[in-house]
Amino acid sequence: MKNDFEKAATIGLAHITEWLSGGKREGDEYTALNPTRADKHAGSFRVNLKSGAWADFATGDKGGDAVSLYAFLHGMKQGDAAREILEEYDPSFSIQEVEDAVTLDDYASAKKLPLAFLKKIGLETIYFKKAPAVKFPYYNEAGDEVACRFRLALHGDNRFRWRKGSRVMLYGLWRLKSAQKSTFVYTFEGESDTQTAWLFGLPALGVPGATTWRREWAPLLEGLTIYVWQEPGAGGVQFRDSIGASIPDARIIEAPEGTKDISEAHVRGDDVPALLERLRATARPFREIEAERLAAEASEARTAAAPILALPNVLDAFARAVAQAGLVAETKNAKILFLALSSRILSRPISIIIKGPSSAGKNTMLEFVIKFFPESAVYALSSMSERALAYSQEPLKHRFLIVYEFSGMNSDFASYLLRSLLSEGRIRYETVEKTSEGLMPKLIEREGPTGTIITTTAIKIHPENETRIFSLTADDSTNQTAAIMSELAGRMNGKQPEAVDFTLWIAFQKWLELEAVKDVSIPYAQALAEGANAKAIRLRRDFTSVLNLIAIHAIVHQKHRKLDALGRVIATSDDYRAIFDLIIGILNEGVALAVPATIRETVKAVGELHAAKGAPVTIKELYEHLGIDRSVASRRVSSALSGGYLKNLEEKRGRPLKLEPGDPLPADENVLPDPVQVCACAGGDKIPPPCAEVQKPYDRAPKREEGGKKDDQGGGGAITPRTHMHTCTPPDREAEVVDHVFGGLF
Repeated sequence: MKNDFEKAATIGLAHITEWLSGGKREGDEYTALNPTRADKHAGSFRVNLKSGAWADFATGDKGGDAVSLYAFLHGMKQGDAAREILEEYDPSFSIQEVEDAVTLDDYASAKKLPLAFLKKIGLETIYFKKAPAVKFPYYNEAGDEVACRFRLALHGDNRFRWRKGSRVMLYGLWRLKSAQKSTFVYTFEGESDTQTAWLFGLPALGVPGATTWRREWAPLLEGLTIYVWQEPGAGGVQFRDSIGASIPDARIIEAPEGTKDISEAHVRGDDVPALLERLRATARPFREIEAERLAAEASEARTAAAPILALPNVLDAFARAVAQAGLVAETKNAKILFLALSSRILSRPISIIIKGPSSAGKNTMLEFVIKFFPESAVYALSSMSERALAYSQEPLKHRFLIVYEFSGMNSDFASYLLRSLLSEGRIRYETVEKTSEGLMPKLIEREGPTGTIITTTAIKIHPENETRIFSLTADDSTNQTAAIMSELAGRMNGKQPEAVDFTLWIAFQKWLELEAVKDVSIPYAQALAEGANAKAIRLRRDFTSVLNLIAIHAIVHQKHRKLDALGRVIATSDDYRAIFDLIIGILNEGVALAVPATIRETVKAVGELHAAKGAPVTIKELYEHLGIDRSVASRRVSSALSGGYLKNLEEKRGRPLKLEPGDPLPADENVLPDPVQVCACAGGDKIPPPCAEVQKPYDRAPKREEGGKKDDQGGGGAITPRTHMHTCTPPDREAEVVDHVFGGLF
C-alpha cells in the first residue's frame, strides 16, 4: 500500500488543476476557490504543483501531498483517496473487486430501514465500475441535489466514493428548517445514523466522516442546541473535538458501552428515541469536557514537574542541565532564551535575535535550549519565503516562531510582516485580490500573541525591527572556540554528555501553560521607571520587555512568591536582580550607553597598531595581532565603524580596508538603576540589602502569622514558611545548596 500511496501522490500532481478548475497559476503555486466551502474570492486556498502541499489559510486546513488534497476535497480517508486516484488515472492499476457489492434492498435490510422511506429521501441503486452501489444524494437547504456519495459495500474500508465534482457538505441540510422548529439537532458521523434518526422523526444532520467537519459549517447551526454523538475509540474523540473546537457549547453524547451508534442500536431492536432522550439528558457541553481534560493535563504536569517547581532558582538549575546536555558555556544567553521562550504564555512575549559569524554556534545553542520545551511551544523553520508569515496556516498563538539564518527574509515586505509580529504580537495584512467582481480587499490575520527568535550572521537587521527585539551575540572568543574543540575531542574519546531528563522540563512548561498564575504585580515598577536613564529613547520600547522579563521570572518562580489580594504573583527584588544581571549589558549596548568589551579590544588594537606603524591598519594585521579569526575581526570592525569608533580611509568599495581610530570610546553607563537603588514596593521601601533574610513560602496551612494577620496567597490559607532562604547565597555555593536539597537531580 505504501508504494500505491506514493504512486498516487505522484500521479495526482498532474490532475490538481483538474480537481480545482478555474484557478490561477503563479510559478509553482496554484490559487483556486476552495470547493468544500462557500469560497467567493481566490487567494486563501493554495497548492504547490510540484509537491502537492496545500493549505487553506482562511480555515487552517492543510496537507502535504496530492493524496491528502484529494481526500480533503472528497471527504474520505487518504487510503481510499489513493485507491481512487489510481483507479481513475492509472490504467495499469487493477481495480479491487468489492466482495459484498450492495443494492438499495441489501442496504435497507441490513440497516432495518423501510425501502419506501429510503426511496423517499432519494436513495437508489446505481452501478459504479459495473458493480451495484447505493446512491446517497446530498441536497442543499433549498432541496437541490448538489453532491452525491456512493456506498459500494456494507463492510470494509473501501465502502464509499464521492461522485466526481461533489463538494463535501453536511448530510440533511434540506431538513434543517424542520430541525430549527425543534430547537435542537443531533449530529452523527455518517448517513445511516442520520437516516435512522429521521425514521423516528428526530432532527439530525450527518457529517460524512470523523475527519471531515468544517468549522465554516458552525454558523449554519446557530440558534440550535447541538448534540454530538461520540462513537467509541480515537475516531469518536476526533469527531467530538473537531466539532467542539468551533461549537464549544455543543453537548456531547458518549455512546453507551456496547453500542457504537444508533444504527447498530436500531438493528439490535433498541428503542432509539428513548435511548437518545435518556442520553440527551446527561449530555455535557464540550467546553466542560475540554476543561476537565486540561485540568487533568495540568495536574499530571504539576506532579511530573514537582522537582522543578520546588527549586528556589530554576534558572541556575536549567543552566546546569543544559550544560550537562552538552552546551558549552553560553550560560547567560541560554538563560535569556529560556525566559524568552517561557514568555510565550504572556500577552507580549520577549523576542530575540541571535547574531554571530558563521560557525559561532548560534543555531546549536538555540537547539539545545529548545529541547527543554514541548513541541507545541515552537514552530521552527530553516528558511521562509517573504510571504509565508502572512499565508502560512500554522497556529502561532502563544508560540514562538523560530527562523534559522534570517538573511533570506530581509525584503521590505518580510521586514514589514516581522515588524507587525514584533509590535502587535500578531499579523494583520490587507491585500487586494482579483475576483470575478473585480479587485476586492482581503484581510489576512494571524492570531497571536507570538514571540520570535531568529539567528543571523548580519551585524544589523532592518532598523525598525532592530529596536523591537533583544540582540544576543554568540561568544566568538578564542577561549570559547578552544572549549568547544575540547568538548568535541572528549566526545570522540568516549566522553558523552550526561543524561538529562527533558520530560521534567517539558512538564514544567506544560504546567506554566495550563495552570500557572500569569498575572504579576511589580511593586517597584514605578521606582524602576524613575531610576532608568531617560536619555535612552529606545527604552520607550525596551522598558515593556524589561518588565515582562521580570514578570516571567516571577511566574517561573511563583511557588516561592506571594500573591496579592487580586491573585497576582508579587515580583520580588530577586526577580529584578536576576534580570538586571542577565540583560544590563545587552540594554546598555542597544541604546549606545555602553560598548562591548570585544569592540573596545578591537578599537584599542587598531589604535596601538596605527601608532606603531604610523599608517592605516589592515584587517589582516588586526586579526593577526588579536589572534582571532578573520571573519570575527571583520564583524567587530563593522560594528566599530557603524559606531564611529573606527574610520576607513579607503573610499573605493571592494578594496581592502584602511583603518584608523575614530571617535573616542564613551564611558559606559547603565540604562537601568542598580537593584539596591530601586524601591521594593509601591510604598517606597528600599530593596533589602543583598544579605537580608526573606521568607520563602512553601506550604499552605490554616495558620495565622504573628499579630493575627493572614498572609494572603490568594487561596484563603495562610503561608507556613518551611524554611528561610537568603538572597545573598554566594554564587559559588548555589549549586551546593541545590544538590543538598534536591539530591543532585539536576
